Amino acid sequence: MIAIDELAALLHAAARDAMPVTYAEVLNAFGFAFTRPKMRALCALLGDVDALERGAGRPELAVLVVRASDGLPGQGWWVAELARGSDYAGLWNGPTAAAFIRARHAEVFSFWKGR
Repeated sequence: MIAIDELAALLHAAARDAMPVTYAEVLNAFGFAFTRPKMRALCALLGDVDALERGAGRPELAVLVVRASDGLPGQGWWVAELARGSDYAGLWNGPTAAAFIRARHAEVFSFWKGR
């Protein structure tokens, strides 16, 4: 599928450019069409990237990968966020979720600016 270091590099570049990427864009960057099996594999790998980033003392990057339809991460990201102890208690879509994600994006972009 996708090598974890290559996915991390793509997400580091997105963070430096202050640009979220869609799930389809990530898959396409590695030569894959969007399919459910590829999507599941990508989501699992995003969790691995986040674990590496946390271990290195850097902000997690999976939040940068969003749905094209609404610019928000998918359900798996929200479930993982809550499992890590997030205090977010709203819906996983709509304006409150969008504001939460914009704030998380801003944190990641600020960390990676100029790196």
